[in-house]
Amino acid sequence: MKKLVAEFIGTLWLVLGGCGSAVLAAGVPDLGIGFAGVALAFGLTVVTMAYAIGHISGCHLNPAVSIGLWIGGRFDKKELIPYIIAQVLGGIAGAGILYLIVTGQKDFTSIGGFAANGYGEHSPEGYNLMAALITEIVMTFMFLIVILGATHSKAPKGFAGLAIGLALTLIHLISIPVTNTSVNPARSTSQALFVGDWAMGQLWLFWVAPIIGAILAGLVYKFISPEE
Repeated sequence: MKKLVAEFIGTLWLVLGGCGSAVLAAGVPDLGIGFAGVALAFGLTVVTMAYAIGHISGCHLNPAVSIGLWIGGRFDKKELIPYIIAQVLGGIAGAGILYLIVTGQKDFTSIGGFAANGYGEHSPEGYNLMAALITEIVMTFMFLIVILGATHSKAPKGFAGLAIGLALTLIHLISIPVTNTSVNPARSTSQALFVGDWAMGQLWLFWVAPIIGAILAGLVYKFISPEE
């Protein structure tokens, strides 16, 4: 239960920090943080939580990460479903807090895209379904390769959180224009629930693609990895 609470809190922070920066701070005239700032914010949520809860739950914060670690032989299958449920609920809680903040603005009219993930006309730069699918698979694959490598017993100690957070920052710098960057089904679900409509209709891709990428990474890293 302590692990699940930690995953809930960590995923809440990821959504509130990452999506919150996109919704609240990215477009502020003159002072907005832009794509680069949002990318850094997502990375910072992972870095901070890695050192806060990594020793409790492993700091997955992402169903695709849990699945990839399981495929890679680093995570117990019996904990997989509870972790995923905790992550999705944490993401929804983070999005709920963000919704309460957004709707408190004096001239509020709509939550807009709410940092939801999308393709086609809902891609930030109009990328089609195939481009979005390839992007999410490859970015999640590389994310899991970094996670599996940085947390290996023979990797330098104490730097895993930093490497993983920087990897997520880089992933966002590459792929925000394509899909708003998911690589995380819990993060995608939390925003889609509040947007509804098109976001729920496109949510399938942001479960399927990250899971495929994670499974492939788990298999590949298991093959190339040195013995623990």
